[in-house]
Amino acid sequence: MTPQTFFSLPKARPLTSVRWALAFPLFFAMYSCDDSTYLPEKQLTNDLSYHHDLDNNDNFSPDNQWLVYDTRTDDGGIAASAKIEKVNVNTGEKKVLYALSQNQEWGPGAGAVSYSPVDHAVVFIHGLMSVTKDNPYQQWRRTGVIINEISPNKPVFMDARDITPPYTKGALRGGTHRHEWSGDGQWIGYTYNDAVLKALEDSTGQKHNLRTIGVSKRNMPVSLEKDVAGENVSGTWYSVLVVRVTPTPTPGSDEISHAAGDSWVGKNGYLKPDRMRQLARAFVGKVKDKNGKDVDEVFIVDIPEKIDEAGEFGPLEGTDTTFPMPPKGTVQRRLTFTATTPQAGCTGIVRSSPDGNMLTFLAKDAQGVQQVFMISPNGGAPTQLTFHPKNVEGSIRWHPNGKLVTYVYDGSIVACQIGTEPFEQRLNVLTKPTSPSPSNLVWSHDGKTLAFNRTLTNSEGYSSKQIFTINPTISKK
Repeated sequence: MTPQTFFSLPKARPLTSVRWALAFPLFFAMYSCDDSTYLPEKQLTNDLSYHHDLDNNDNFSPDNQWLVYDTRTDDGGIAASAKIEKVNVNTGEKKVLYALSQNQEWGPGAGAVSYSPVDHAVVFIHGLMSVTKDNPYQQWRRTGVIINEISPNKPVFMDARDITPPYTKGALRGGTHRHEWSGDGQWIGYTYNDAVLKALEDSTGQKHNLRTIGVSKRNMPVSLEKDVAGENVSGTWYSVLVVRVTPTPTPGSDEISHAAGDSWVGKNGYLKPDRMRQLARAFVGKVKDKNGKDVDEVFIVDIPEKIDEAGEFGPLEGTDTTFPMPPKGTVQRRLTFTATTPQAGCTGIVRSSPDGNMLTFLAKDAQGVQQVFMISPNGGAPTQLTFHPKNVEGSIRWHPNGKLVTYVYDGSIVACQIGTEPFEQRLNVLTKPTSPSPSNLVWSHDGKTLAFNRTLTNSEGYSSKQIFTINPTISKK
């Protein structure tokens, strides 16, 4: 298979020049002066006074016509983001989906937004409405809010929050973050920090504030009584944690102290060896090697369809000294074992192919260079996909056809096919190299548009993230 079989880039760098680029970096720098060898870029946002942050999320509307983003600041971060906006990919028209009129630098804040793949609705982080300067937005003081586009500015609180004992099944006790819809729109996954255990850490001086992963299921509301402090929130979805973490993993074991870099496996799960399709999230978990050193490895967690029944490790709602525990049928598995190799560790967001057959992540090759690797959700040996002379920067995203991945390398957006051909034949450089590099890549659902952030600086010296797009042409051969 040649690169043009399914991915045609008429204005991109010829493959012959890519071969030269790999062998002769100086020639690459000289050759890059000709911008006609790259895909033309379209700048969608032009107000350089504030950020338009895509934040490594799923930002395209189901009809591929809009991109959603937040307006965080450098100093205040998400807490200082008072608006969720969207921009039309054809006209550049901007609309406000949600605005906090009295937002302060300490919150509540609204950010890290993603579109549903099936509904005209978005989900994002929302700080608690009870925030003050002395009790501000925090990792453990936030929740997920959904806005339906037919009702802008009317927040629907997704995950219930209950920090008052006795705790409530289907509610969590802290803060959800980087929300991601499943392919059918019936689930939302996220990372999580627990307010009850953060308070325990503060009172004991022992580590308990650990990051882990949870999911929420649609059409299973959880109602709570309002408390005077405004800390507890009712939710329209049913929420549980699905990954177990501990502050003291046993060296050499599969126990983990931190879980993040998570995403759904496939649009509809993955096929297990018994050919049954399984809902799951893949993630990076922090283990201890046999010498007690922290190492990040790739994990997967299988999630049962029924999540309202407690499992063997404890109550769904948690206790004063333990996390909420995963529901019955949840299975947490380690996929990589780099801790015993000279180049230990994995990083990045673990991204799945659309069919769920392969997971991509970043790890170092035998020469110590960070590359893109792949592994099956069923386990086995990882496969090295890229062979660059310098580190891959990150932002891995699969094309919707499942036949290539895009990522950032040496200041450029690069496309690499999945296949057995020599690496240089599978590679195409799509954008001119820049510093700072582009970031936050995201494909439209139809695979015709790739959006990303570039950081631009205005005449006053203020730098902000703006949204750009390119339009690679997919061959019908």
